[in-house]
Amino acid sequence: MKKLISGLRQFQSTYVPSHQAMLKELAQGQHPRVLFIACSDSRVDPALITQAEIGEIFVIRNAGNIVPPYESTNGGEGATIEYAVHALDIKQIIVCGHTNCGAMKGLLQLGKLQEEMPLVYNWLKHTEATRRLVNENYSHLDKAETLDVLVGENVLTQIDNLRTYPVIRSKLHRGDLSIHAWIYNIENGELLAYDAERHAYVPPYSAINQKPVIGGGEPLDLQSHHLPGFSRLSRSQAERIYRGSQSLQT
Repeated sequence: MKKLISGLRQFQSTYVPSHQAMLKELAQGQHPRVLFIACSDSRVDPALITQAEIGEIFVIRNAGNIVPPYESTNGGEGATIEYAVHALDIKQIIVCGHTNCGAMKGLLQLGKLQEEMPLVYNWLKHTEATRRLVNENYSHLDKAETLDVLVGENVLTQIDNLRTYPVIRSKLHRGDLSIHAWIYNIENGELLAYDAERHAYVPPYSAINQKPVIGGGEPLDLQSHHLPGFSRLSRSQAERIYRGSQSLQT
């Protein structure tokens, strides 16, 4: 707690005075450009990863970056999605999973989870489609590989769930909304975006420019279907975000 209070004082003494104009403008209203759906994991910070300023991204965080299907729950996720897309007119949504996700590990051992953490067990039912897909199509993989694929497939499942929301389907139909699937590697700060044409997660920069994977790494291939309405980030957004993730590694 002392560290948090110290940080707050530093924020008030250094950041606030140097950003008076921006804070004054934000006091009149918010105009975020992106809805960022991420895991609650303390190692995943959407603003830090993207190097976004205050007011640039609207964030939903929960265990497993899960989007419950429309009308399946009375939780805040659905209301926040509806507000972001309708009231704030956000036109870009990012669903971001991450490596070594505890929620996805729990999905691999639901029996034990049901006994020890029943609320988490019930929450993960919203992504049962992910568990079944991986169990029935990736049974040849070892445990570590299965977890990696589970993380990637779970992000795509949540995008499917997003499409069940009337406000989402309507805007996708008009071409007024884009949805993007990302994976953040907590070990090295690398960020990967799903490329529907390649059926793989690749650095956002290479996905835009159709260049080879940066750094010589291999993309995470997934035997997934093409998602209608799935579009890429603009070049400027991709370059900015990729630069942000790269700066975390230096």
